[in-house]
Amino acid sequence: MTIIDWIIVGIYAISTLWLGSYFGRRQTSTKEYFIGSGSMHPMLIGVSLFATLLSTISYLAIPGEISGKGPIYLTNYIAYPFVFLVLGFVILPVYMRNRVTSAYELLEQRLGLSVRLLGATMFLMLRLVWMGLLVYLTAKAIAIMIGVGPEAVPWIVVATGAFAVAYTSLGGLKAVVITDLMQTILLFGGALLVIGTVTWNMGGFSWFPTEWQSDVWDAQPIFSFDPSTRITVVGSIVSVFFWMTATMAGDQVSVQRFMATEDASKARRALAVQLTVSLVVGATLGFVGLALLGYFQVHPEFLPEAGSLNDQADRLFPHFIAFELPSVITGLVVSGLFAAAMSSIDSGVNSITAVVMTDFLDRFGKKPDTAKEHVRYARRLAVVIGTVVVLLSTFMDRIPGNFMAVTNTVVNLLTVPIALLFIFAMFVPFANAKGVWVGTIASVGTALTIAFSGVLFGVDSVTGLPPITFQWISPAAAVVGLSVGLVACKIFAKEKTA
Repeated sequence: MTIIDWIIVGIYAISTLWLGSYFGRRQTSTKEYFIGSGSMHPMLIGVSLFATLLSTISYLAIPGEISGKGPIYLTNYIAYPFVFLVLGFVILPVYMRNRVTSAYELLEQRLGLSVRLLGATMFLMLRLVWMGLLVYLTAKAIAIMIGVGPEAVPWIVVATGAFAVAYTSLGGLKAVVITDLMQTILLFGGALLVIGTVTWNMGGFSWFPTEWQSDVWDAQPIFSFDPSTRITVVGSIVSVFFWMTATMAGDQVSVQRFMATEDASKARRALAVQLTVSLVVGATLGFVGLALLGYFQVHPEFLPEAGSLNDQADRLFPHFIAFELPSVITGLVVSGLFAAAMSSIDSGVNSITAVVMTDFLDRFGKKPDTAKEHVRYARRLAVVIGTVVVLLSTFMDRIPGNFMAVTNTVVNLLTVPIALLFIFAMFVPFANAKGVWVGTIASVGTALTIAFSGVLFGVDSVTGLPPITFQWISPAAAVVGLSVGLVACKIFAKEKTA
């Protein structure tokens, strides 16, 4: 990176701190700090939802997946209309009738304190691990792009976390949402700049494949009865439907944003914006993967190292940014990657702070006496949480797999079990705490078994794949958890009436 590239990254970082300070001066209550007083524009909320869920890992993983494994992953966007229908017209209207700061307040109203604490605790575990992994993988990618060695990764972790936590703790949700808009523009612009650069260097769109690249890509059928098949069209669609629906329905990061809108109609518009932006940017990142594949097939001498293109797929994007993009464009794209990391960190820190404050401290009588003191307490807590995330990131090098596999394994472990708590609370009249606990244990157990099936049962000696692919974590956890939970709720309901 040149001096001008560093100036661009510096301007972006400083502007986020200014926004945090600007909005922080205007806040007088935790309601405004956590949900923007419940009156934010659905367009901004939708973009913020997108920026939160498309982390740096996804930003890098999609091009790497398309380059090294094939384009079938992009068929998951077929699930989006079904996600919109279920969330927009079944789940959101129920949520928006119960205005809360923490989503898990809803669980206590219907199923008692133990289920509320169960949901809040699982959310904290999921988001803390997720953000630790995010910060670590982002730091590794940035290290490649700025041309430094692994020894610099801890310092990049500290810098990324410090900026994100600083403007989040200062400005609350409004600062997060506004910076998410900036980050989305940088993300999308960075992807377009990479495609444009490859197209210019190759004298046109000759990089676009006209046939299946069998020498690089895996076999990716429409459907397979073999659960070890890494990706299928049907598996991709089903997995994304369950994950997206569960994330929107049970994750505080998403629910908090819906609560920042005025009503169910505005929340539905925010959801539509999020899904639309996700489709456009996701498809663009898919084209980035195809462009990089075509470029490095023509110029194998520019690969990060000697060896097959498939094995280096996850490194192609950061390597191209570091060594093939012209000055200024490199600064913009690195800012986009930096932005993607901060968009997930800021959202996670703000949401975790809301849960800790609302579901633990406030719930058990530890609430400060005045509103201003409450806001100051929330800001201090956000700094502590950010510090924990940075420390957790130092352990994340022990998780094996490519970006896409690691991402799906981590985010699927508890996402569905958390969402099932809300399904039982809102839509199962005979639900009770004991039955829901049993269903949750079954759901988590199923997710863990599939996620670590390779460790538990061994991997295929030829393909190196586990017995059950990560695509089936969410669907299986949903089916098993719901089935077992319904039966258990019926059993315990009978005991109650006996």
